[in-house]
Amino acid sequence: MKIKEIVSALERFAPLPLQDGFDNAGLQIGLTEAEATGALLCLDVTEAVLDEAIALGYNLVISHHPLIFKGYKSITGKDYVERCILKAIKNDIVIYSAHTNLDNAQGGVNYKIAEKIGLKNLKVLEPKENSLIKLVTFVPDAQADSVREALFAAGCGNIGNYDSCSYNLKGEGTFRAKEGTHPFCGTIGELHHENEVRIETILPVYKKAEVIKALLSVHPYEEPAFDLYPLQNDWLQAGSGIVGELDESETELEFLKRIKKIFEVGCVRHNKLTGREIQKVALCGGAGAFLLPQAIRTGADVFITGEIKYHDYFGHEGDILMAEIGHYESEQYTKEIFYSIIRDLFPNFALQLSKINTNPIKYL
Repeated sequence: MKIKEIVSALERFAPLPLQDGFDNAGLQIGLTEAEATGALLCLDVTEAVLDEAIALGYNLVISHHPLIFKGYKSITGKDYVERCILKAIKNDIVIYSAHTNLDNAQGGVNYKIAEKIGLKNLKVLEPKENSLIKLVTFVPDAQADSVREALFAAGCGNIGNYDSCSYNLKGEGTFRAKEGTHPFCGTIGELHHENEVRIETILPVYKKAEVIKALLSVHPYEEPAFDLYPLQNDWLQAGSGIVGELDESETELEFLKRIKKIFEVGCVRHNKLTGREIQKVALCGGAGAFLLPQAIRTGADVFITGEIKYHDYFGHEGDILMAEIGHYESEQYTKEIFYSIIRDLFPNFALQLSKINTNPIKYL
């Protein structure tokens, strides 16, 4: 099996266009045409992690945090990133990272955190904006089903927990085929009337090229007519953070103690306890403090994230319980997502979760 097959599986789950603008998710180092000998799954790429992969005989390292964020004018080994680059190239190790695309994907990092806590009725805390478009096309009656099926297979028609969504309106289309054409129906030089179906369906903007290719491949007309419209709808299935509910409420202290145990946190930082009951929980793995206003607006009882700045704690005691559990701690179970994606598709492929704790923060 080639490395590119594993990369393709990861990108189907967490497409690269879902990543935030600052990010550098995707292939970091190496050639994906190489045969895969095994994959080591980690949160961060360090020299120790690469040594672990070398000892296992694996030539693929899959991380959550990208090794490379900035451009380099030289690679001399002056810091750990450059040393990792040199070591990976020297040992023919491919490094691939799924970062904010995995944060923003349905079933991604925040869903895994919610699963560990035991939340249900999950909703995205800050859905992606300007990410959806509408496709409208016009198809002869007899071919409408096959065109719809091709569009759905290419990624159209998903709204919430429903798929194959479309609106269809019957009407009459007209056209006149000119010389040199090969019309599916009608006669060259004569005005033709055709009973058609107007098909409307929705799709993520990043699937535009794939969907148009599918449409053109199955549409019977030599020159299919179609329109694309930008939508201002939020994409409720993709975005930052999660809000959900516990089956039963807990006291603030009970909840914080349980979170500390689940995520093996050395120290949970939080604002003042006010005696509220915890049932509605908002969360975001990593540096998610930017979502605090959204968490408050949802009416959540608590907001959990990896990092919160000192001044962010002021003034919210009456609004919400804030719990800071550490960046590494909040995202450590991301490796399990990688494992599930790959193991489900390639059950006999060599996989291992890294045994290296790459958290640079220690607790005394």
